Amino acid sequence: MSENAVAPTETSSAPPEDVRAAHDALVEQIRQHREAYYQQDAPLISDAEYDALFRELQRIEGQYPILAGQDSPTQEVGGEVSAAFAPVTHASRMYSLEDVFSMPELDAWLERAEANALRLRPERKPAWLCEVKIDGLALNLTYRDGKLVRAATRGDGTTGEDVTHNALTIADIPQQLSGSGWPHEFEVRGEVFIATQDFNAYNESLIEQGKAPLANPRNAAAGSLRQKDPAQTAKRPLRMFVHGVGRNAGLGIANQSESYELMARWGLPVSPYSQVVSSLAEVDEFIAEHGRKRHELVHDIDGIVVKVDDLATQEQLGYTSRVPRWAVAYKYPPEEVHTKLLDIAVQVGRTGRVTPFGVMEPVLVAGSTVARATLHNQEVVKAKNVKIGDTVILRKAGDVIPEIVGPVLALREGNEENLRDFVMPTHCPSCGEPLAPAKESDVDIRCLNAQSCPAQLTERVAYLGSRSALDIEALGYEAAAALTSGPGQDPATQGGMVIPAGEGVISNEAEIFGLKDRLDELAQVRVWREKRSKGEGTGVFELVPYFFTRGTKAKPPAPTKMTLKLFDELEKAKDQPLWRVLVALSIRHVGPNASRALATRYGSMDELLKVVDAPGAREELAQIDSVGAIIAEAVVDWFAVPWHRNIVTAWQQAGVKMRDELDQSIVKHLQGLAIVVTGTLEEFSRDTAKEAIIVRGGKATGSVSKKTDFLVAGQAAGSKLDKAQSLGVPVLDEAGFKVLLEQGPDAAREVAQQGAEGGA
Repeated sequence: MSENAVAPTETSSAPPEDVRAAHDALVEQIRQHREAYYQQDAPLISDAEYDALFRELQRIEGQYPILAGQDSPTQEVGGEVSAAFAPVTHASRMYSLEDVFSMPELDAWLERAEANALRLRPERKPAWLCEVKIDGLALNLTYRDGKLVRAATRGDGTTGEDVTHNALTIADIPQQLSGSGWPHEFEVRGEVFIATQDFNAYNESLIEQGKAPLANPRNAAAGSLRQKDPAQTAKRPLRMFVHGVGRNAGLGIANQSESYELMARWGLPVSPYSQVVSSLAEVDEFIAEHGRKRHELVHDIDGIVVKVDDLATQEQLGYTSRVPRWAVAYKYPPEEVHTKLLDIAVQVGRTGRVTPFGVMEPVLVAGSTVARATLHNQEVVKAKNVKIGDTVILRKAGDVIPEIVGPVLALREGNEENLRDFVMPTHCPSCGEPLAPAKESDVDIRCLNAQSCPAQLTERVAYLGSRSALDIEALGYEAAAALTSGPGQDPATQGGMVIPAGEGVISNEAEIFGLKDRLDELAQVRVWREKRSKGEGTGVFELVPYFFTRGTKAKPPAPTKMTLKLFDELEKAKDQPLWRVLVALSIRHVGPNASRALATRYGSMDELLKVVDAPGAREELAQIDSVGAIIAEAVVDWFAVPWHRNIVTAWQQAGVKMRDELDQSIVKHLQGLAIVVTGTLEEFSRDTAKEAIIVRGGKATGSVSKKTDFLVAGQAAGSKLDKAQSLGVPVLDEAGFKVLLEQGPDAAREVAQQGAEGGA
């Protein structure tokens, strides 16, 4: 939750009655939301919505200063102290931060702060301390003679809540400082949080127990730290990073960044994500870099904090009633919003899995408008306790698929009659066949009519054209739906999505490479498209040709540019490597890694089929790295189905190459080595880098652990590089990677050692 100062045109006139009424209503709203956020740890609206209310209040008070009394939320820090905890007066006040929401706003703030700093200290151009803004709960630790004597929340900035007993359960917080040289008494400021990985694991365990998951890491951390029973706090995976000091007499330092070095030596958990820079351009680059890798960090962040590093300059710049004039917080676009859940429907995937998804009032989140979000399966819907008609928390982190986190429970009161529970259908919405688990132990419900279910066929055809499979750009979901007749819903309920009419051109993916011989059928395909006027939809749909232009009596239909591109790309797809063909077959559990392993081991589809048809096939396949027992069973079961084998035969007859030309001269000197590739390489794509590793006997893995033998780090390597360095995993740049491929691991370790010594 953030608050930002704005500077509208000021007037000395008294505000009109309607403006005063709007101001009073805003004050009341903001106070209500502050109490929900700070005291109850259960916000009623998203941070972005709160920010909008707060900025509107500032705009009104900026125009009519007479309204900005001391009792206005714009003059206050944080929230009031809960009566459930003993009040604690901070030795030095804890302030909020001024927020900015765009780069132009930030640049203007930095230029103004730099000018003020130079006016006060002309001899010293300010350096900037940049650090990530942790989305957690502010905490103040007081140490006396090196011993922790009190932990308190920020509260209203002057008075906080005593949560010492709960803070003692957090392993990151030392009860006794290490080393020596600490002041007799000093305050340490930081943020309590739950790491993203820990949060996800904790929520998964709650769902397995049939309990509602926690809404988000920030509220979970705040609620955990403010438990009345410390034993309950101890059950939560709380952590803390420190990022500042309060009363600090005796530290004997000139810059705030020096305090971080001191605190780290004393055993305090200092954030690894900070950097001192000397120019405004470098500040912008820090923000851009961490915006790119924000989802690779240990914890959630919602922005970047920029501070004047010099403590004397900080003191001279001073404070307003609420914020320091030497620090600012740049906020990234919101990734969590609130919206209305209009319905819960289901979709059928390419392997028959039936997945619930939420249909919501469209809302802007993480830079895109979202109207649908996954709910995974019926058990997740139950555990998250969402009902149709709820106001829900929607989260979209970067490119991750939008997810409904849970309901805003406080808004249910008085609205119960408008809510209803989701009921999982018993029959497939696409083909009408009964739904059931594939195995008794499965949580997921599936349509077992794989061969004839239109929705499954559409999904499989779209998937075989994806980048992970045959990489046919012209064969996206719309083209796949048009070829197969798709799900068949009324277009008016699909938000303008292309919905095909008729029976479709193909009834099986075996026919995909024969489309050039079916031009007459393609020319008949029509799709529903929304009529548009001046760029906006009208809600009226009409059937229009998809693959061919409209014909006339004098002129027959002609293929569109998209159709010609599709034909051309289908022809090129026939030469794709074997592993891509295996991915395109939509064998359950078989993705790129397992497909690469199978293709590398057998080299051709014919050799793989010999193994699959032989006794002991499951056992042999299970021994292959990246395959294992579950995938081995899925491969054998898939090829045992006659119509599946017909797809392979049809593709072979159409000219799809199902044999890799293996270079027998390649030495298998990476046998058994686990290698992670991260970041951007100039001469290798992610796929070609993985293939280069696998053909030499290595394993191309996706995560860094103690078992990783090498990390190949390209540009923007992110958190995997940090983890590799912390674990002592040898790190190679692109040149070192080439040494690994050409000369083997011993030579590469020497290169990695030289690089580590050079960077030390």
